[in-house]
Amino acid sequence: MSKKCDICGKKPLSGNNVSHSHKKTKRVFNPNIHKAKVEYKGKVKTINICTNCLKSNKIKKVV
Repeated sequence: MSKKCDICGKKPLSGNNVSHSHKKTKRVFNPNIHKAKVEYKGKVKTINICTNCLKSNKIKKVV
């Protein structure tokens, strides 16, 4: 499954894990992506959408 939101374009960001001794190692911050059946541009589609877009009603979910 893609790690990118089809609505807002949110994708993974990189950063650092910081230990107690302040040693840094690379890590990835992934967005919370779900597959949902939604009405998108007048059609019913299954798309990858982040939970932030679902909660803010940017899209209408079809049940």
